[in-house]
Amino acid sequence: MKPPLHIFAFFLSLSALPDVVLGEKSDAGNSHVQKEIFGQTTDGEPVEIFTISNANGLRAQVMTWGADLVEMRVPDRDGKLADVTLGFDKLDGYLKRHPYFGTTTGRYANRIAKGQFTLDGTTYKLATNNGLNHLHGGIKGFDMRNWKGEALAQGVRFSYESADGEEGYPGTMKVSVTYMLTDENELRLDYVATTDKATVVNLTNHTYWNLTGQGAREIFEHELALHCQKFTPVDATSIPTGTIEAVAGGAMDFTTAKAIGKDFAKVAGGYDHNYVIDDAKPGKLTLAAEVREPTSGRVMKVTTTEPGIQFYTANYLDGTIVGKGGQTYQKNTALCLETQHFPDSPNQPAFPSTILRPGETFRSTTVYAFSAK
Repeated sequence: MKPPLHIFAFFLSLSALPDVVLGEKSDAGNSHVQKEIFGQTTDGEPVEIFTISNANGLRAQVMTWGADLVEMRVPDRDGKLADVTLGFDKLDGYLKRHPYFGTTTGRYANRIAKGQFTLDGTTYKLATNNGLNHLHGGIKGFDMRNWKGEALAQGVRFSYESADGEEGYPGTMKVSVTYMLTDENELRLDYVATTDKATVVNLTNHTYWNLTGQGAREIFEHELALHCQKFTPVDATSIPTGTIEAVAGGAMDFTTAKAIGKDFAKVAGGYDHNYVIDDAKPGKLTLAAEVREPTSGRVMKVTTTEPGIQFYTANYLDGTIVGKGGQTYQKNTALCLETQHFPDSPNQPAFPSTILRPGETFRSTTVYAFSAK
């Protein structure tokens, strides 16, 4: 895995850029970034979309609404490019409540039991927007906010200030996520957050991947390896029981690559589980997952500094959403690999802590590396 990139000494401020197109080239290869207006929010704020291209022709599109990954176009074994992420052609689809296509998810990604947690003796109550539980930051989480975008030489940095009390969380949190597309065909995401009051934080990207091409078919033939010998079992409401169990030999076992469909019928409702990444250490990029799609030959490797990864098989898509190119998104036509801290960690003292205090800086990195064979 490539070492972390150094901070670029030079960056472009959006206020100094043309309103329509930015064509600055990076120091590496032919990478460049273009900016356009994608539309407006319901409050009339402009939403900017950035197209990042690398020297090999790969292309990522990201936008200020939800700090969202809108498109990731990568080649197959014959060099044919295809968009491998689900989403919408127009902004309108993203402004409505949708299944978190490509979003930056927070302030707390995944679930918090019964929508509450206690920190330093104070109990904080959050929205219960997933049955009895809190999910992905609440009614209007980070995915439904218009972030500020800054174009960099090979990517885009999005920033947002979450007010004290927003969605019930304590502390004013300043957060950024930076997307970088390297000439090694890696899409790198760097998250940074600070707070002025003790709070909890768990950030992830919620892209729906289909390496055949977005929404083209079910993902049962995708071959998945998870470098995870353990997972966190859940109750009937998808809240961890607090135990950590071995995956060995069962349907949850992806320690050796296998087709996602091989044991799918043995998992009630489909996969939607947090796996514990082997040898994960704070600040260390560790290989968590590898996915290969046999027809196209496309491969995606996921490395992260996070301790967990949520494997989800789009169990709640039902054919009612019309996405890019008029594609109807059916059940199980995508997979998510959400790098994260464990669900419900604020209520699970045995899990890695998600507490962020004043004077501390939350940092997290995830890298998606693409190839074909």
